[in-house]
Amino acid sequence: MKYGQLLLDRREYGLLMRSIAESKNQEDKIYRESLKKLKLELLTAKVFDGMAMPDDVVRFNSVVHISTPYNVTRSYQIVTAEKSDITKNKISILSPMALALFGYAAGDKIVWQFPSGENTIEILNVEQQCNQLLNSQI
Repeated sequence: MKYGQLLLDRREYGLLMRSIAESKNQEDKIYRESLKKLKLELLTAKVFDGMAMPDDVVRFNSVVHISTPYNVTRSYQIVTAEKSDITKNKISILSPMALALFGYAAGDKIVWQFPSGENTIEILNVEQQCNQLLNSQI
């Protein structure tokens, strides 16, 4: 882990926790396992205020370029549940993939449980998009 712990923006942390609390996926086993692992990682997360966040950390609205063990590369934008649209590569923060990536940085490798089984994902690059959506929801 590049920074030794998850890194989160204080306001985004609040939005993440509200999104989880309002989630209707609580019955799904993989989702519950993803939440359990994320909650454990959040216990040691470093929380920043505003502009102090490094640019290479996955957060709301980030476009994340990843590689899987099968040499498949993909790009996803992490968004709130109501903005998700897989046809545009916008995935909900409540998806196992987004829960796995959130707070990690470019260069990190993450081992996570997905519906297809346990996989390792490498974050190749992170691009920050405008956080107007976030600011309007917090």
